[in-house]
Amino acid sequence: MALAERTGSLGALLRDLAADRRVVEEMAEAARVHSPEVARLPQAENCRHVAALLTAGVASFQRLEEPSERDFAEARRLGADRAAQGVSVAGLLQGVQAGRQRMVEIALDRGRAAGIPDTALLEALLELGRYASALERALVDGYHTAERELVRTRRDARDRLLRRLLLDEPGDGRPDDPAGFGLRPDGRYHCVVTDLTDPTRIPIVERQLRGGGGVFGTVDDRLAGLCPRLPADPLDRAMLVVAAPARPLAEAPALHRLCVAALRVAARAGLRGLHPVVDLAGETALAAQPELAELVSGELLGHLDPADEFHRQLASTALTYLDHGQRLDRTAAALHLHPNTVRYRLRRLQEVVGLPPTLAEPGGRWSVPQTVRWWWALRTWLERG
Repeated sequence: MALAERTGSLGALLRDLAADRRVVEEMAEAARVHSPEVARLPQAENCRHVAALLTAGVASFQRLEEPSERDFAEARRLGADRAAQGVSVAGLLQGVQAGRQRMVEIALDRGRAAGIPDTALLEALLELGRYASALERALVDGYHTAERELVRTRRDARDRLLRRLLLDEPGDGRPDDPAGFGLRPDGRYHCVVTDLTDPTRIPIVERQLRGGGGVFGTVDDRLAGLCPRLPADPLDRAMLVVAAPARPLAEAPALHRLCVAALRVAARAGLRGLHPVVDLAGETALAAQPELAELVSGELLGHLDPADEFHRQLASTALTYLDHGQRLDRTAAALHLHPNTVRYRLRRLQEVVGLPPTLAEPGGRWSVPQTVRWWWALRTWLERG
């Protein structure tokens, strides 16, 4: 279409449409009718955006060159605004396309009334249609750009909040309000710590964990969080998760430290899935005393040679025996041995290290403190030998 036609009667028609308040209001109303999400926004705001887009479209039509980035700046701003307002991209496009259709109807009616031939009108509307398609792409681009920024900003705020609550870090002056993330000051929450550190998987599992409420994010490079109830599904079976009982928010830093310590213990034991920190209390408490563990192991098992495979076999059998309630039958089943073989190994260990004799005798039982001492010594020796 020649420049003269664009600046002549067609150009005048389009300029009149863009300047006509009633046309703008009708386009905005069509958008509101066809998009409930747009209808929740103020009418004046919708009209302002429609007028700006119309003006940019008319200016583009009257130039021979292709539309520039400047022509779509307002469209990108509109997309960004709608993302910030929580309008879905589908709801945004429904509104824009409805307004666009209403503008075509009005342009046809007024153009014919002004005596403009249908062929000229249709050619002009086809060119405007190409501009409108590019405008819609700019809207979506602006929407997704803002959406990514909003997600990043909220994720950063969530991670800051969790570091403040779980690590007891001082705030940096930004208003990261727990209530803004669904945490009540008087609520009770489970502290949950996972061994997941892969940044590509953290967002996926985080969304799954948030399904039960609460706040999750990256703390000390691993996925952790606070939730009012534990997930019923262990999620990824290959993932290790440790959770504390529900307690007030003020206790979150202490619970987080315990969960992290228990996570290390559980990881060394090769555990997977969800484990209450209470179930790992004994191992976690003992693991917090490495110097004492070395003393106990050295004092009780000093005569064992770590390089001697038979000595390691004796120690492993004794540890399995203690893990299975000092029962020969259960130990034999766990090791796929005859009970007499288990008894023989326990007696040989007694001869080498001076194991208390009751352990190798039928019906013999140690006291709890004695069991803990030898269990700790055997485990430490096997892990570090």
